[in-house]
Amino acid sequence: MSVHPVVAEVTARIAARSAAGRSAYLERIAQAQQEGPARRDMACSNLAHGFAGITGGDKDLLRALRRPNVAIVSAYNDMLSAHQPMHEYPAWIKDAARAVGGVAQFAGGVPAMCDGITQGRAGMELSLFSREVIAMATGIALSHEMFDAALLLGVCDKITPGLLIGALSFGHLPAILVPAGPMSSGLPNSEKARVRQLFAENKASREDLLEAEAQSYHSPGTCTFYGTANSNQLVVEVMGLHLPGASFVPPGTRLRKALTEEAARRAVEISRGEDYTPIGHVVDVKSVVNGVIALLATGGSTNHTMHLVAIASAAGIELGWDDFSELSSVVPLLARVYPNGSADINHFQAAGGVPFLVSTLLDAGLLHADVRTVAGPGLDRYRQEPVLVEGVLMWRPGPPRSLDTDVLRPVSEPFAADGGLRMLSGNLGRAVIKVSAVKPEHRVVEAPARVFTSQEAFSAAFQAGELERDVVVVVRQQGPQANGMPELHKLTPALGVLMDRGFKVALVTDGRMSGASGKIPAAIQVTPEAAVGGPLARVRDGDVLRLDAETGTLEAFVDPAELASRDLVDFPPDAQAWTGTGRELFASLRRAIGPADRGASVFGPIAASHFEGQFNQEVSR
Repeated sequence: MSVHPVVAEVTARIAARSAAGRSAYLERIAQAQQEGPARRDMACSNLAHGFAGITGGDKDLLRALRRPNVAIVSAYNDMLSAHQPMHEYPAWIKDAARAVGGVAQFAGGVPAMCDGITQGRAGMELSLFSREVIAMATGIALSHEMFDAALLLGVCDKITPGLLIGALSFGHLPAILVPAGPMSSGLPNSEKARVRQLFAENKASREDLLEAEAQSYHSPGTCTFYGTANSNQLVVEVMGLHLPGASFVPPGTRLRKALTEEAARRAVEISRGEDYTPIGHVVDVKSVVNGVIALLATGGSTNHTMHLVAIASAAGIELGWDDFSELSSVVPLLARVYPNGSADINHFQAAGGVPFLVSTLLDAGLLHADVRTVAGPGLDRYRQEPVLVEGVLMWRPGPPRSLDTDVLRPVSEPFAADGGLRMLSGNLGRAVIKVSAVKPEHRVVEAPARVFTSQEAFSAAFQAGELERDVVVVVRQQGPQANGMPELHKLTPALGVLMDRGFKVALVTDGRMSGASGKIPAAIQVTPEAAVGGPLARVRDGDVLRLDAETGTLEAFVDPAELASRDLVDFPPDAQAWTGTGRELFASLRRAIGPADRGASVFGPIAASHFEGQFNQEVSR
């Protein structure tokens, strides 16, 4: 099957625009590649420090420079349910690497914060910045040059992208991402959402709400809704960075352990020789496009409109929101996983999971098959699913058809003709909207604005009954430079109540909503953000705004000259206000971070014009 012409065209356009940056990146990693490990050129004192803490035969192997050494970089902590299973992984990995003639060392840990815990609290303002810290921590772990390959242990939100960005700075090293799998299905997500909404209306007690949440998030493993964590796993598997079928195998099973051990063996195999597979070659233009298509086909997390841009940039590739938009026009929606449906990720896995998704997209010409992967050349390998046969890990063909078409469908029978993400543009800037969970009748909203600069102010207005009408809720000063771009899920239950009361409701914000975005039409990640003088900063209460997800527009019906001449009436927190919960430690990242459509990253090139609005705003104060 030839590749769909739009997919081919977008891929070619990205490759052309990225030619200089990609060439420089590949030249850099080629210079770093050596015959044999870098540690052979170390001074004796340096090398001795590198194996001093090892006991047994592994020390002799490293000292003699005869065996590949695999770095373990882990985001383990036992506060995150998704990462708790990883406490056993290093021992498994070391044993498995040793069995095939390699050595594995725990090279470093990276921070891993839980967005579920920090939602609506000050800590959430550090969440996006944590991706950059994780990338830098990964770089520190690998900078010792003791290693021939790496295993990256991480699952959630900013963690997987951070690990990947950091590893791409060492693009000459092979690297495999190692997941932990989802927790078992608990309270249905739709019931959890119902209780949340009742609590917002004061019709359920705090104890009722806590019980519902505890039944939903109840054991080790990834949360089962299709948020950023599970979007991470699906996207990187389709990019060829997991072993085939590894994403959604539950923790605590023999198959999960076998896949972790096989990742260690495979890392040794691809570290040198004929199978040498550096991560900088796996992550290329075609694999990035495959990742975007997988995201669109499943209605995945809007966070990846930033994460994939930042990941691509780390590999010398310029991915933009227009690429998402054009691909979305031809990629059908094939999955219904909460909040895009009632099923959870375990139901998606049971219906055929990633192997079926890859198969149907490949057969339709919507994925590039001719890519390098950590499992070997070609994406056809990812049509397979892992199984244990008499205790031995093997791969077999995945199901030829969906086992539940209410959850997962073939390209020939999609839930919708286009992808679940769309881009909006207009006189308020550019934004992202996730429409896969929004009913068609709610995708166009035109109503007066009500402007807020915090979730708390919105909640107070809702409780006071001030929003009982058609309304476009604007929550600004929530962008990357304003306060770190927190997720704003605290708004969702109240907005859902207003919608259920028959009002036309929409949200417009320069903050984030992520993969848990629900039934409310939400124009998020508006850029330029208010903090740098974007048009959103000049919207006033009562201005009529129109969010039209069908035509892809976001407009304020205000005379352009008047809008531009309005005085600014609110500002992001100053340095004194943005303190506490560790925020002051991140002040330099807040100043350096780029716009949302460039990945909201501190690493990529940022045009001087990005800071002009902020400078003018500071002067106006």
